[in-house]
Amino acid sequence: MRIMLVTDAWEPQVNGVVRTMKRVVTECQALGHSWEIVQPNEGFKTIPLPTYSEIQLAFGADSIIEERFLEFEPDAVHIATEGPLGWAARGVCLKHKFPYTTSYHTRFPEYVAARFWFLPTWLGYMYVREFHKYSGRVMVATQSMREELEARGFKNIAAWSRGVDTELFHPSLRAADKGPFKDLQGPIFLYVGRVAVEKNISTFLETDLPGTKVVVGEGPQLEALREKHTDAIFLGSKFGEELAACFANADVFVFPSLTDTFGLVILEAMAAGTPVAAFPAPGPRDLIPGTGAGAVSEDLRTACLEALTMSRETARAYAETYSWRACAEQFVNNLEPLPVPERRRFWRRLARLRNAIRIRRRKPPALPAPESVAPDDTTPAEPANPKI
Repeated sequence: MRIMLVTDAWEPQVNGVVRTMKRVVTECQALGHSWEIVQPNEGFKTIPLPTYSEIQLAFGADSIIEERFLEFEPDAVHIATEGPLGWAARGVCLKHKFPYTTSYHTRFPEYVAARFWFLPTWLGYMYVREFHKYSGRVMVATQSMREELEARGFKNIAAWSRGVDTELFHPSLRAADKGPFKDLQGPIFLYVGRVAVEKNISTFLETDLPGTKVVVGEGPQLEALREKHTDAIFLGSKFGEELAACFANADVFVFPSLTDTFGLVILEAMAAGTPVAAFPAPGPRDLIPGTGAGAVSEDLRTACLEALTMSRETARAYAETYSWRACAEQFVNNLEPLPVPERRRFWRRLARLRNAIRIRRRKPPALPAPESVAPDDTTPAEPANPKI
């Protein structure tokens, strides 16, 4: 298929949405699908997200997205995020009566409320419910997230799980000298991800635990946490094998977030053989309980100490049950392409529209009207009130 992806989250952002979509694109290309990706770093006018300048929001993209939609002639359109590009793409699809799908990656209302206390979560749910209202399928990562959204009035929800790179994230990277944590007192409790208020990292750093707490990642809350928690180690961003070594050499991976819908880093830690401790929030409560690969509890300290006793081999074996290929196939199955005959009629009609637009753009400007000529003095003037 020809798939058009519209997303407000893309490189250089580092988060689960970007990593998930990039891997799905790669896997789908291997399956023979082609992509048109609309993302913020393509010459759009952007402004930084308030309180999080690393994220750029692109505005005024409606006409550009429509033009690319008409040129690419996609079989399916997927809108990954609820930002300005997502709304613009939604408008284009509704304008042309073209089906589309969306995905729900983050508990957006809770995310906003964590940053702007004066915005209630019910208002955030009005926003996201309206955004996903006409989506053919709203893809969510876990059963608990599906149930939560259905209870809030969302429709057409479909399951879309995640995968993990079991070759990169591997127990073999665990070193006898603790690798990147060589001189630190164990046990090592590790957090990896954006360092931002909605990730609830302060709860992890305030938890009474033995050994050393390590934070890998960057974000707007980094300096504030570094100043407040001088006993913790902040390593900044890590990528590739360096990141994988951090996962493998930790004793417990701590996932304190209450706003994520899945938590890709949970699977990456498990693939490296590291058990996970978390709150029973959507994502962790779907992935962890009963697996022997981690622990969840309303008391984060209890979960951390329980995870410390768990088998690293069990954590690895559980992660191996997730694959990116299965994730990509499920994504494609969830798309809402038009049936082939209807699709052909649709694009023939739009081809005529596109040609009309091109003709209008090429049409030369109208010539100015000729100036009026003053009447000749010899021409007899018409009477103001002629007699009939």
